[in-house]
Amino acid sequence: MDKQRIREKSSHDNTGIRLVERSKRGILHVLFGRTMLILVLFAVQILLLYMAFRSLRRFIPYIYGLLMVFYGVIIVRLVNKPSDASSKITWILLIVLLPPVGVALYLFAEFDLGHRMLNRRLSELIARTEPMQPDQSDLRRRLSRQQPELGALSEYMWRNGRFPTYENTQVEYLPSGEAALEAILREIDRAERFIFMEFFIVDEGVMWGRILEKLEEKIAQGVEVRLLYDGTCAVFRLPYSYPKMLAQLGIQCKMFSPLRPVISTHYNNRDHRKILVVDGKIALTGGVNLADEYINIKHLYGHWKDVAVLMRGEAVQSFTLMFLQMWNLDGKSEHFARYLEVDHPPVTAPGYVLPYGDSPLDDERVGEMVYLDIINRANRYLHIMTPYLILDCEMVTALSFAAKRGVEVVLLLPHIPDKKYAFALAKTHYRELLQAGVRILEYTPGFVHAKVFVSDDVKAVVGTINLDYRSLYLHFECAAYLYGVPAIGDIEQDFIETAAKCQEIHLDDLRREKLITRVMGWLLKVLAPVM
Repeated sequence: MDKQRIREKSSHDNTGIRLVERSKRGILHVLFGRTMLILVLFAVQILLLYMAFRSLRRFIPYIYGLLMVFYGVIIVRLVNKPSDASSKITWILLIVLLPPVGVALYLFAEFDLGHRMLNRRLSELIARTEPMQPDQSDLRRRLSRQQPELGALSEYMWRNGRFPTYENTQVEYLPSGEAALEAILREIDRAERFIFMEFFIVDEGVMWGRILEKLEEKIAQGVEVRLLYDGTCAVFRLPYSYPKMLAQLGIQCKMFSPLRPVISTHYNNRDHRKILVVDGKIALTGGVNLADEYINIKHLYGHWKDVAVLMRGEAVQSFTLMFLQMWNLDGKSEHFARYLEVDHPPVTAPGYVLPYGDSPLDDERVGEMVYLDIINRANRYLHIMTPYLILDCEMVTALSFAAKRGVEVVLLLPHIPDKKYAFALAKTHYRELLQAGVRILEYTPGFVHAKVFVSDDVKAVVGTINLDYRSLYLHFECAAYLYGVPAIGDIEQDFIETAAKCQEIHLDDLRREKLITRVMGWLLKVLAPVM
């Protein structure tokens, strides 16, 4: 494809490159494209399974007793399984109310072979890259003596994911998608060796067009560029052939878990991470994806509030490794060392940075454990920005107890939701949290997509991890835990300024909530752990 033909400039000089004609995107592309074919093939598989089940119905009277025993065994196993209580209740209700369907779904989710194979592959990659990690035994011992709470968390993160804690890392807080875009363009412009990008959403428009234009320039200079984005983008945002289009510009591109006509629970585990690494010297993460709503050029739900952090120094190595591990999860292999042997310019900065990821393939909820650690250790205040509030029992208890012991706990949530069902589910937690003393603010200008924890002027987390089941249990996620770094003051100041644009929710306000919202929340709460 000729580059002049695929480059579509609008009347604005600043919109960058488009590779897809506008008329080929949207609902018609879905209805008459590959996505609809895959959905039809899914439906055919389900129909064949249903027909197979119907063919056995004459035997049902003989095996009904055995099935009841089998259902009982499944329920006993569920009760004794070390998992979230809310999730157990949901599965038990499905099995009791819809026995054949509930058991089939549970067994399908529990014993999916593709899930186990991916976990084995990720474990192999982590083990293979462990020798490339810095030896931090002395640092962890020093932290355990001088900063016991950080030392304990560092030990946990190393044991459960091989995530080191770093000194000498500068952190720049970016309080908006617009600021994040300018930082991305600035750092790409400085690239000399490689650019790694991993984002949940990529969509053509001004934001991605400007980035793509910069990437094309760097490729011409011999810089290696890789892009990994989630396969759900191919449903409404990008065509399945988009990686090939980017390849013609010189960009190596992969879709994570694109939809294929095979039924699998693996499709429930999305790559929700947002990572930019340039030359192994800087890394960026946060809530910002590469689409125009994130920089308020497209207004979907009022003003879009988002944040990110840019790190420069030793901690970048962990984000480089996280990207390479995910890139090679499809079974291919490469030499990681050439991307990790970076001649870092000397960086002197106070505090500690602990980058980490969370995988749905194992039984360790790293993202939730870090959040719980911050909640349980908070002394004066705990300020949280999150787009969703779909909590398990542990999180509700921790937030409530923190408020009851005198900590100022403030949740800053959207006022204009992007998903009405998620908004209804969030409101089911309002009463219990408010009664415990938690303050709840809603951002009246629009939608909050930021994922931020900040506490006691000394610790913070900025990353991709929402307070909902999908982020905490089902998605690949990442974040940066910050301890004692100057940027924490900027994070807290941004929270205060954002809170000034919010309305506070009180118990009296709950009585005025629409009946349909309340009923929807009550009903959906039963299914929240498996949604």
